Amino acid sequence: MGRYTWGKRVAGLFLAATMAAVSGCSSSDDQSDAKPAARAKTVSVGAASTTFQEAVTKFDTDGGCLEKEPGTCWKQMTALMEPARDLRKAMNTEKSVGADFWSDAYALIDTMEDGIAVGEDQGATAYGTNRPKVLGSAHDLSDWLDENPIK
Repeated sequence: MGRYTWGKRVAGLFLAATMAAVSGCSSSDDQSDAKPAARAKTVSVGAASTTFQEAVTKFDTDGGCLEKEPGTCWKQMTALMEPARDLRKAMNTEKSVGADFWSDAYALIDTMEDGIAVGEDQGATAYGTNRPKVLGSAHDLSDWLDENPIK
């Protein structure tokens, strides 16, 4: 009798597992109702360059970072980093030039990322401050874009 009970339980478990697997593989039209995944909107390099350079110009015309205390420039630093990231995405999709063309621009954006990775503005006078990495590299990247236009 023990073998018979054990066999019934195993068969029952097998049947339950099979039913669960089969029910997940229906061939109904439920899948046709699903929307395809949205593709990320890509911006042209020209538009991304313009947006980035406008952010740098805005930073300069708004007075830059006049305060020397830590934490007083984080908002401006992140305002430059966002269009720099968008620019990198646009550079990645640009097919008219190779990666070698962008190497200096990538290096400047990576330097900006290193400065942002600290997670806060360290101030103007702190040892190893991150402001030059973010703000200085942003200005250098803006200059590089002027010298190497891709539209």
